[in-house]
This record gives sequence, structure tokens and C-alpha cells, in this order.
Amino acid sequence: MQEHTTASLKRAAYRIRRYALRMGEVQGQGYIGQALGMADILAVAYRHALNYRADEPEWEGRDRFLLSHGHYAIALYAALLEAGVLPEAELETYGSDDSRLPMSGMATYTPGMEISGGSLGQGLIIAVGMALGLKQKGNPAFVYNSMSDGELDEGSTWEAAMSAAHFGLSNIINLIDINNQQADGPSGKVLGFEPLAQKWESFGWFVQRVPGNDIEAVKTAFDRARSHAGGQPRVILFDTLMGKGVPFLEQREKNHFINVGAEEWQQAIAVLDDNHQRDIQNEQP
Repeated sequence: MQEHTTASLKRAAYRIRRYALRMGEVQGQGYIGQALGMADILAVAYRHALNYRADEPEWEGRDRFLLSHGHYAIALYAALLEAGVLPEAELETYGSDDSRLPMSGMATYTPGMEISGGSLGQGLIIAVGMALGLKQKGNPAFVYNSMSDGELDEGSTWEAAMSAAHFGLSNIINLIDINNQQADGPSGKVLGFEPLAQKWESFGWFVQRVPGNDIEAVKTAFDRARSHAGGQPRVILFDTLMGKGVPFLEQREKNHFINVGAEEWQQAIAVLDDNHQRDIQNEQP
């Protein structure tokens, strides 16, 4: 884990977004909206909060980062590129035959990918097992589970939540991306999940809810989750905006899986670059 300023974390989030767009351009489609929306969270995770070794992805002392929502793989690949776990040259192979970067996350393919996610509702279950094992070994590592708000529809998520509290798994930090979008429509309309903070509290978790595209708020939430003194599992609810950083993607009505026109990829990167340059200028005294 390394300390980073808010400004440096914003720059990391920009690079994660740019990596994701470049990978999306390779295939001409993908879960780009989610990658852009989660970039700030992943920047804080990999540049500030997680304890890991980029050149030793299976180091026993590492914090585990589980990607339960395996369709967000493009987002995690971008974060692993930013973290130095993957080489930038590999970006061009995204989704191709024999690539280590398949379109859905697979642990057998990609360094730094802890589980093969995608069948939603399984990540937190696996996190409970990992956290129990680490505690029995006396390993102080944290287990982070990243999941989507669509996974709140799965009964297995709530069984795992109850188990984590029962076993006092204070080494679990659950990260929920609340973008209110899933394949069948707005998540809250497919199956209402509010009041969400109160539900997790009633299950015995230490709960925070923050804007997931506010770097400072995200950083503070990670720090509080790690340092919380109670013997409870911890959950951070992140409200995010799909397509964050590229206004014409933010505004698309259906952006769960985005088909982007061939000419739009470079347009999206140009908009992202312009906004980043403007942010840098605003940072200067």
C-alpha cells in the first residue's frame, strides 16, 4: 500500500479510463460504461489501499481483490495495467484468441485475477471462505470483493453477508458498484434494494455510502474500512455514473453493454484527454 495525493489518484483514474477505452476499441464493444464508472474506485484500490507486489501476483501476504462481476474484467485489466501487474503492450490483445485478457474475467488466464467471476452472486461467498482461511493461518491480509448492484438480487449474496458477520470476518471489505443499471433495465426497478445501507447494517456490517466518482470520498472510505476497530465485516456502497468522464457515453440511455461506433472511440479518448488537461490546469496555482 502506498500513500497518494488526491491529484495523483485522479491521474491514475484517468489512465485507467484511457486503458479501458483503448481495449474497447480493439473489439469495438464492451462493458465500457462500467469501466469508466468504476475507474476512481479502482485507482484508489490499486494506487492507495491494496497491499500487493506487482511482480509477484501470488505473494501470500497480498490483499485479495475478487472481481465477482466478471463482465467488469476490462475495468480490472485497466487497473492491473496501471498497477504494473500487466504490461501495456498486452492491451492490444484484449478479447483475442489466446489472450491473457479474455472479455470475462478468468483466474486461469490473467495474473492478478483471483477468481473466475461472472455467474453473479458468487464473489462474496468465495470471499467468506478466503477470509476464514486467512484468519486461521494468521495472515493479516484483507479480502476485497467487488460486486455490482445487480448481484443484490441474488439470495446467495445475503447468505454470505450473514455468514461473514456471524464469523466476525473483519478482514472482508465488500465494494458495491451502484450504477442502477443491469441487462434487464434499472437495477432498482428490476428488484428494489433500498434502503441499502440499513439492510447491510441490520446484517451486522460496518457500512459506508459515498459518491464513487469523488476520489477524496473514495479514499477516505477505503481508509475508514481498513482501520475500523470493530470485529465486523465492512461494506462500501459506491454510487457511480456509467460512462463517467465521456459525456456522450454518460448520456446513453442503455449503457450496460455499449456498442461504440468506429469513429467514436477516438472521439471518446479525445474528450477524456481534453478533460484531463483541463483538470491539470485547474490544479496549478
